[in-house]
Amino acid sequence: MAFIQFINGINEKVIPSIKLTRSRDGSTGTATFRFNNPDIIQLRMQEKGDIQGMYLKDDEGELMTTDVSAKFINGKPKGIECIYIIKNPNEWDRFMRFMEKYANRNNLSFTKA
Repeated sequence: MAFIQFINGINEKVIPSIKLTRSRDGSTGTATFRFNNPDIIQLRMQEKGDIQGMYLKDDEGELMTTDVSAKFINGKPKGIECIYIIKNPNEWDRFMRFMEKYANRNNLSFTKA
């Protein structure tokens, strides 16, 4: 079990592209999630509530960021970008455990830059 939510209880079905960066010593990092036309910005979702953040949920609990930005083209929402900051080695390990579960659930693969 691993999924992403923007509103509690509603799983996002669109799979993001995810870019990871890590400090030289490996202790900190950044994960940038880019969702192209995610479910949460569709008209039918407007009455479900406001986006409070991005929640990465699995059997261990939840990771969360409030660094969420909408991308607009010609005045219409087309995407969402979220940045999750990883502050220490324990958070890095926890994030990678989530990503492994999420990748397995969604048939994703990791490509080194």
